[in-house]
Amino acid sequence: MDAIDVAIVGAGPYGLSVAAHLRARGVSYRQFGTPMRLWRSAMPSGMFLKSQGFASNLSDPDGTHTLESFCKITGRDYAHCGRPVPLADFVAYGQWFSSELGLAVEEQDVSRIDRRDDGFELTVGKELVRARKVVVAVGVESFAYTPAELTELPASLGTHASGHADPAAFAGREVIIVGAGSSALELGGLMHESGVHVRILARRDANWSSEPLCPPRPVLERLRRPESGLGPGWRLWFYMNMPGAFRRLPADVRVAKARNVLGPAGALWLRDRVEGKVPVLSGHAVTWAKPVNDRVRLGVFNSSADEHRELEADHVIAATGYHADADRLTFLSEDVRSQLAMIGKTPAVTRDFQSSLPGLFFMGPVVAPTFGPLMRFVCGADYAARMAVPRL
Repeated sequence: MDAIDVAIVGAGPYGLSVAAHLRARGVSYRQFGTPMRLWRSAMPSGMFLKSQGFASNLSDPDGTHTLESFCKITGRDYAHCGRPVPLADFVAYGQWFSSELGLAVEEQDVSRIDRRDDGFELTVGKELVRARKVVVAVGVESFAYTPAELTELPASLGTHASGHADPAAFAGREVIIVGAGSSALELGGLMHESGVHVRILARRDANWSSEPLCPPRPVLERLRRPESGLGPGWRLWFYMNMPGAFRRLPADVRVAKARNVLGPAGALWLRDRVEGKVPVLSGHAVTWAKPVNDRVRLGVFNSSADEHRELEADHVIAATGYHADADRLTFLSEDVRSQLAMIGKTPAVTRDFQSSLPGLFFMGPVVAPTFGPLMRFVCGADYAARMAVPRL
């Protein structure tokens, strides 16, 4: 069996960007996954990206296949800053990027990766594929987090937000969304507009993203609060532009920053569609959940009133985000996972994204504890591709 140079597992922004750079260099590779699957199937229809237009590009070597280029060619509205990017436009952009650059994505899932003397063996359907190197760029699909209090509910009564691409699916029914971030707020707003009787339970008050600092701005203001793909201010500028320096911080600092920087906050486009329209019960924590007569009953502690109460609904949705954990990448054999050096629960990688197992590379949110919060966003794909591909 002949071995290819590189196998790419995943076809989201990071996987497609790596493929574009490899193809330009003439490297033999095969890519497995469904292009933009997470964005197509796990994000609610009608949403907008939190990132600005200039920070929503995939990466190709010449920088020609940008979101702006796609919008111009297809006659769609676009702005570098100040105009939210519709989810539908971004999904179409990813598919256009793949097609225009001739990226041959095989729409099959990899079920297992094993280590072999000359590299790796991937099980793809009934086929065994040998590759000298492997790039794992699977995004957050495997990392959906549901609080323990909700995990015992049957799927008919309790699910994660990633399973709700259609906000109108519960039209006319009562739904409780648990969470305080953009996922909870955007799903709540879109469900309300689709005729769902929805409430949001959150431990904290709803936070909203900062207003973008769009040009033109005076020089002194730009120096005081520079704009970056992650948002305004020197702190976010550092996370955006200095991931190599971030990698040199102490491990415990990196783990904390990767999770807490740019924490739960609603996108600005949501605010007018949520405030005063969707009940947001802040200071409320779920303590238990159980089925009652084909509905779900929640035990809730209201910290502001120091009291326990019970709520009922037809369904409860955990909009509680994603927690990266290498043990949930079950397509990696136990032998492969056992050889990975870790930072927190994620693989530690070198400056070129290679793990402690030679030839196995990781990129995207799973390496945020190594390179920082940049890896949680689309705009991190350019840095990852340009650093990893020379070694690949």
